[in-house]
Amino acid sequence: MRTGLVGAALLVIGAVLAVATGTHVDDLLVLAERIWPVLLFVVSITVVAELAAEAEVFRVVAERLARIGRGRTVALWALVIVFAVASTAFLSLDTAAVLLTPVVVILARHIGVSPLPFALTTVWLANTGSLFLPVSNLTNLLAEHELDGIGAVGFLSLTIVPALVAVLVPVIVLAVVYRRELARPYEPTITVPVGDVVLFRSSVVVLVVLVPALVSGLEVWIPALAAAVALAAVFAVRRRTSLRFSLLPWQLVLFAAGLFLTVDAAQNAGLTSIVAALAGTGNAPADLLRLASVSAAGANVLDNLPAYLAAEPAAGSRERLVAVLIGVNAGPLVTPWASLATLLWHGRLAALGVEISWWRFAGLGLIVAPLTVVASTLAFAVTR
Repeated sequence: MRTGLVGAALLVIGAVLAVATGTHVDDLLVLAERIWPVLLFVVSITVVAELAAEAEVFRVVAERLARIGRGRTVALWALVIVFAVASTAFLSLDTAAVLLTPVVVILARHIGVSPLPFALTTVWLANTGSLFLPVSNLTNLLAEHELDGIGAVGFLSLTIVPALVAVLVPVIVLAVVYRRELARPYEPTITVPVGDVVLFRSSVVVLVVLVPALVSGLEVWIPALAAAVALAAVFAVRRRTSLRFSLLPWQLVLFAAGLFLTVDAAQNAGLTSIVAALAGTGNAPADLLRLASVSAAGANVLDNLPAYLAAEPAAGSRERLVAVLIGVNAGPLVTPWASLATLLWHGRLAALGVEISWWRFAGLGLIVAPLTVVASTLAFAVTR
């Protein structure tokens, strides 16, 4: 509910700023035309992920991972890394944070190890692992629009190097910080049969078809919406009680819409010139690092979404736009509000009784965020 209230407040603030700055209705229509496919994708993919979780797909995957790990925590952790990156890349960072957090926490408890390295792996890689595809992050979908519809393959070819580095750096930090916990052995858990085989198999089929469809070149909201409708139809027959209003991420949509409107109005009030002065110009490695650093700082001060919108006009080239994405995707690891995925992650942890103070989170983030942004930006700069 807090997210929805903040979103409503942002809509009011954005509307007031729009009136005060003389924003034209045509400009607001252009903004709406740009963001509605993004928000429709978010709604659709969230419904797909929630229903797949109801069908126990993610629990079964977690149990299979535990069995494949063969009693070695570090091997299981490596599998969780792969699962987290894949989920983030194809289902978006918010979806990964919401659905994987309870899976990895329950999994860690079942095998008798600390859930913290697994929980931090989820939230860090949900953010830093969101550079691979347009669907991985709302910021990427917005950037793809600026890249003239480059498509999933083109986007991946542009971001693959910084994306891999952005995954590697947090993994190295986690391996060092939690080396003792990850070295412990565990007893593999007993596999529990799924409650409804038809729902489970239907969800698996939908996900298997959806993943390649998201990178097929279609506008991503089309396959996501089709998948949501297909799964909803199956659940309407097999388990209608699961089709509840809470499946729809209305608070997230309200929050995102409020951010879009507020930042758009703030840009008309002079935010663009301020960010441009801070971000500088040029495509040299130092220039790209400056832009990525400003974007990362903006994400931690505001949120990654408004930080992207504020920094986007300062890009001006593909290379600089990727630097912005590195900053706002891989950088928001310090403050709780830097990424909505982080807030959702912490809410799930609290519900599961797992405690990690924001001070510890911020302290670790102050180590990993600068390392990740700098390493990813320089890797991109020398290989572009």
